[in-house]
Amino acid sequence: MGNAAIIVAAGRGTRAGGHLPKQWQPLAGRRVADWTLDAMIRAGLSPIVVVLHPDDMDLPLPADVVRVAGGATRDASVRAGLAALDPAATANVLIHDVARPCVPGPVIAEVIAALEAGAEAAAPGLPVTDALWHGDAGHVTGTAPRDGLFRAQTPQGFRLQPLLAAHAAHPGGAADDVEVARAAGIRVAITPGSEDNLKITHPGDFDRAEAILRGTMDIRLGNGYDVHAFTEGDHVWLCGVKIPHDAALLGHSDADVGMHAVTDAIYGALAEGDIGRHFPPSDPQWKGAASHIFLEHAVKLAAEKGFAISNVDCTLVCEAPKVGPHAAAMQARMAEIMGLDPARISVKATTSERLGFTGRKEGIASIATACLIKA
Repeated sequence: MGNAAIIVAAGRGTRAGGHLPKQWQPLAGRRVADWTLDAMIRAGLSPIVVVLHPDDMDLPLPADVVRVAGGATRDASVRAGLAALDPAATANVLIHDVARPCVPGPVIAEVIAALEAGAEAAAPGLPVTDALWHGDAGHVTGTAPRDGLFRAQTPQGFRLQPLLAAHAAHPGGAADDVEVARAAGIRVAITPGSEDNLKITHPGDFDRAEAILRGTMDIRLGNGYDVHAFTEGDHVWLCGVKIPHDAALLGHSDADVGMHAVTDAIYGALAEGDIGRHFPPSDPQWKGAASHIFLEHAVKLAAEKGFAISNVDCTLVCEAPKVGPHAAAMQARMAEIMGLDPARISVKATTSERLGFTGRKEGIASIATACLIKA
């Protein structure tokens, strides 16, 4: 039984400003929600349930996340997310606000560790260190003791079965799931929070979050280059799409020159060599293999090393076949294989002005660049 995650993303976040809900606004080159999802993925949580506003159900997200329509209140949205989990396969669940994209890995790990050590519930918090005032009409009207006060953060973790019972018994209107749990008599352990784990609420919070993310990002660029000669045949494979042609491409695998270049670009960004290192052409098991096997391996290796693929750009160099009519299908297929939004994948073509082997229609070359980001 594993540890699942629910990301609450059904709100509209109007206080943050902008033309979009805050979770879909850009932040350090990606959307706020993308950073939040990556943090949960890197922590090894599965499944990851994203609770969305009904108007957002078709927005691009990684293929393996579970989409659920949220309710009118936060606790209603959490209940919808809980209903999507399999109690027979889930021991614990971590519930996280989508507007906390900078959550450090150790904050998540401490919550999980507390649950695995026997706590029924655990949540990160920061002790209040500032003086506290009461105020009215812009003036201080009194002070309040700060002893024993904490600033609540997420993810808040719970054993699944007690939390399901707590939500079923709660009348609604809770500020967070700790409130729901405590109303049911569940003791909640406090784990260390982080000042970096801010919740984006106001317009100025985007600048602070961007500074945090850019200060910790590891950005890698990789290049890939591949060439395959034409041979007898009636089609070619390019970026996962079968295209009719008066020749085929010669290679140990299916000779998908575009996919090979993208795969090598990812390996290059990871300093992991090339396809030949991982799938030696001397090994007969890879003869005629579909190239998506190689690309999926590169994508998985990147994820295991903590990297998200920000975007890839692939250029096919050939006189024929014509790539333009098939470019959208190539983009969609590559996105499907890599688990990315198609808008993050570029597939285009050029000629070599009839110069060289591509100009003489002796084969096809491909150049690719991949950008990987580790937060």
